[in-house]
Amino acid sequence: MAQALYLKWRPTGFADVFGQDHVITTIRNALALGRTSHAYLFAGPRGTGKTTSARLLAKALNCTYEDAAQRPCNECAHCVAVNEGRFLDLIEIDAASNTSVEDVRDLREKINFAPNEGQYKVYIIDEVHMLSNAAFNALLKTLEEPPPHAVFVLATTEAHKLPTTVTSRCQRYTFRRIPLSDIVQRLRIIVDSEGFSVEPAVLEMVARHATGSLRDGISLLDQLIVSPDETVTVARAQSVLGTSNDKAIREIVEAIANHDTAAGLEQINQALDTGTDPRQFAQQVTDWFRSMMLIKLGGGTQLEVTEEVQGQMKTLSERFEARQILQAVRKFDEAARDRRGGWLRQLPLELAFLNTVGYEAAVAPAAATAVAPATQAAPKAAPVQTPPTGGPKPAPEAPPPATPAPKTAGNLTFAAVVQKWPQVVGMSRTKHHTLPALLAWGRPLALEGTRLAIAFQKTFARDKMDTPEMNGYLSAAVTDVLGQSLDIVYVVKEDLGDQTQMPNIKDDGVVAMGVKLGGKPRERSTGSG
Repeated sequence: MAQALYLKWRPTGFADVFGQDHVITTIRNALALGRTSHAYLFAGPRGTGKTTSARLLAKALNCTYEDAAQRPCNECAHCVAVNEGRFLDLIEIDAASNTSVEDVRDLREKINFAPNEGQYKVYIIDEVHMLSNAAFNALLKTLEEPPPHAVFVLATTEAHKLPTTVTSRCQRYTFRRIPLSDIVQRLRIIVDSEGFSVEPAVLEMVARHATGSLRDGISLLDQLIVSPDETVTVARAQSVLGTSNDKAIREIVEAIANHDTAAGLEQINQALDTGTDPRQFAQQVTDWFRSMMLIKLGGGTQLEVTEEVQGQMKTLSERFEARQILQAVRKFDEAARDRRGGWLRQLPLELAFLNTVGYEAAVAPAAATAVAPATQAAPKAAPVQTPPTGGPKPAPEAPPPATPAPKTAGNLTFAAVVQKWPQVVGMSRTKHHTLPALLAWGRPLALEGTRLAIAFQKTFARDKMDTPEMNGYLSAAVTDVLGQSLDIVYVVKEDLGDQTQMPNIKDDGVVAMGVKLGGKPRERSTGSG
């Protein structure tokens, strides 16, 4: 069986460790000066070299090469034994499956035995944060005062879960996410050495997908290689990784800038139809908006993109305000982290898009439209007439009769409600996470004055919406998008055909209007219970 690339290319010396110079330099200096510690804590994200560095440290401590600064040599018997996985004085413990206090007590009983081959017995405890509290307490005394021949290396991805009594007894080294350029460099070395044929753009795509984990990047490269004689193209990489190209991402951003909901929704579904993973697509859009945010705020030097792409981002960022970009980052990040799934995989992505468009196209303009007519219609104040000096004061004028409030919802039409209903659905997600799924069963049926009738195909959806709590959430979303407050009533109508015009109903009451259109009003119980 062929060996996995990440195992085959695991570093055998400190010089092969990429992206962790701040850790490797300190450890090598300590080895050269003979000032090593009895306990180390290696913390950091997955795939950044924690366990590998722990093994290199164990190998260097037991290496017999004369010059301590050149250890490990990978030539002495101890180094060869470590490389082949048969060195008895290197003990690796998986804390995820050995969490009990009995496991730690067993370790304490055996640690006092002298090393079998080397000078030190090195214990590497991986994912140490998984140990129970009792196990940590049992480990404390041994960790603080181990035998002279014992060295502990604790590795974890969640250092915040470790008791401070443990971390205070260790030398802590924090491993960082590996920069994109270092991952690309390592992948290029592997490709050239193995004789693979890979398009240059694929390596950068894989490195981005790895998000700072070199092990993940090498595993993804291994996944893409079908045959040494076959060239790995960008199209194949996109298909396997579920990513989309920069052109599709840019078109989504342009659709938001143009307030073109149709083009944006079409682009989303087109990308997903070609095999793009929706969460991965949301991550890419989030990363694009984040880059635009950094450029707009003067932090573009931190970006690891080509000058051409950075120019495109700069041009697009000029079409947004900083608050709009921040809103887009939040919404698409929520879609990328939405793990609930469901029968409609693209829904979180579509809602993020609609929310982002609605933030500028629906909320602000709608509110402005609601205020502008009142401002324009305000009559000019009549000039104040000053009575002649010494003359009688004029009798106060009677106040004008109160004008009854109009029954219509301003200049809002039913057609406008239908047109902006997708934005209402998108906004409703910010009020309650189940609203979009319920509203998928219905649509606006009629508008009479300030009362809006919503028709649902299913009774259960109508019943769930027709509660004070859910009605309040939907009313808030309607007000945010339309800029006006409406009274909402709910009916059941099994056949929801195309209804884009205000129906001509003479009967009084919006419920009667819904019934005449085929709806069934909710039958409320009149019992005394």
